[in-house]
Amino acid sequence: HRCRLLGGYGLAALLVLGLTVYGFDYYFLDFTQRPFSSKHLMLKPSGLIGLWLGILGVLLFLGIFLYPLRKRWDWLRRQGNTKHWLDFHVLFGLTAPFVIAFHSSFKFRGLAGMAFWIMVAVVLSGIVGRYLFAQIPRSLNAAELSLKEAQDLIGQLAQQLTSQRLIPPAKLASLFALPSAREVETQPVLRAFLVMVALDVLRVARIARLRRRATGPWGAFLTFGGLLITDNKELERVIEIARRQAALSKRILFFSRSQQVFHLWHVVHKPFSYSFAVLAVLHILVVMLFGVR
Repeated sequence: HRCRLLGGYGLAALLVLGLTVYGFDYYFLDFTQRPFSSKHLMLKPSGLIGLWLGILGVLLFLGIFLYPLRKRWDWLRRQGNTKHWLDFHVLFGLTAPFVIAFHSSFKFRGLAGMAFWIMVAVVLSGIVGRYLFAQIPRSLNAAELSLKEAQDLIGQLAQQLTSQRLIPPAKLASLFALPSAREVETQPVLRAFLVMVALDVLRVARIARLRRRATGPWGAFLTFGGLLITDNKELERVIEIARRQAALSKRILFFSRSQQVFHLWHVVHKPFSYSFAVLAVLHILVVMLFGVR
């Protein structure tokens, strides 16, 4: 599954890169000058490349809506597992705006333009949803089990960390800086979500700082400021233990707020998705009935 997913992202990246290189001079022309370009017959929305990009966009559009359809169709529900379906749902969702943008030759006007910007809103909210999906289990029983396992694992990781002397405990403590439970519960939902994201971003920065301090200037240079792993396996083992403990502690602290944000996200994501679907179908019907030049 991972290989297929990476292959999908690789193909999407190659497609976007190829179109950018080939059409760079065309896409930067003024709209009034494009008909005089030798690439116009290929890259305009009804051109050979533009038309196939439109067809690919429709296929991606259909692929995106297979994931919610799976929840209501028993046969699809039995195919694969939810995580794999979600991964490809995200892949199609991230790829579709680029494909549609190139199909339209970056002319976002009228019905098609409205559909495009709604699709962008759907994609951005989808990224948020994928992040939230990773924060909470799918059922109450799974939640209780997950939280208990996480708490047990935190205890095991803490014991492992106390036996390590490679990084001073005071420096490792920076990874576990969290707000109090009372602060989390009294925060507005959106602010709690932003704090969750900020803590994940800060954890990456704090781990990079630990690597820089442990490896010195030359090690910091080789690891791109501590963002890349070092060749010191013992150091990386300690950092990984501390990272997992910090991530689990944050997940437990924000568990109830994650559920609240996820419910709020559904309220926003679904209307955008259905609006995009309606506008996309209308655009396709208009093109089929009246044609494009």
